[in-house]
Amino acid sequence: MTAWLIVALFAASFAGLAWFFASGVKIKVGWQNGDTPLARWLDERRRTKFNAQLPEALATMSNALRAGFSLSQAFDAVVDLGEQPVSEEFRIFQQQIRIGMSFEDALESLSQRVGSDDLTLVTTAILVSRKTGGNVTEIFDKISDTIRGRMKIERKVRTLTAQGRMQGLIVSLMPLALGIILTVMKPKLMIPFFCSAAGAVSIVVVVVLITVGWLIIRKIIRIDV
Repeated sequence: MTAWLIVALFAASFAGLAWFFASGVKIKVGWQNGDTPLARWLDERRRTKFNAQLPEALATMSNALRAGFSLSQAFDAVVDLGEQPVSEEFRIFQQQIRIGMSFEDALESLSQRVGSDDLTLVTTAILVSRKTGGNVTEIFDKISDTIRGRMKIERKVRTLTAQGRMQGLIVSLMPLALGIILTVMKPKLMIPFFCSAAGAVSIVVVVVLITVGWLIIRKIIRIDV
């Protein structure tokens, strides 16, 4: 009876964790909106892809402006030639303008929806240039070069911290791997241990310590550029 109770508690715990990570993920104009870790991870993954495509989109817009197109037509060029998710977000921006939203409000909506600092820099530069009459083409070129330089530094930092990430992953998975191996090799020894109260407490303590250690390692190797 005690064994079944412990198994049920573990099953309920895993089900609760799965629900916590998966709940709150909602799709809205192509972006994941939610407060769960899974939602934030999906959102950050899409934003990273957007930032990687932004320099090429700015180059396309710059070339379109040099060819004599308007700024709105330059956005259309990215929609036609760009990749997801940049083309999708710019398409939504154009659709908002077509239904009556002002250019400034549509840019603000685009910046808030994506949540990218690089895009915020671009939208701010566009709004300032529209008011002061600056050269948008040169602004796009400079921002594109700045973004590419920062991304190059980020890739270098990620390469230098790869060993730390791998060590954290190995240290975190080692207790789980040892537990599985010992359970397969010595089931008569390990199964009673897992079903006992001391075993359950030990597992909880190990999980907590591994989580704390992983968070510490992640804090050390995470460098913002």
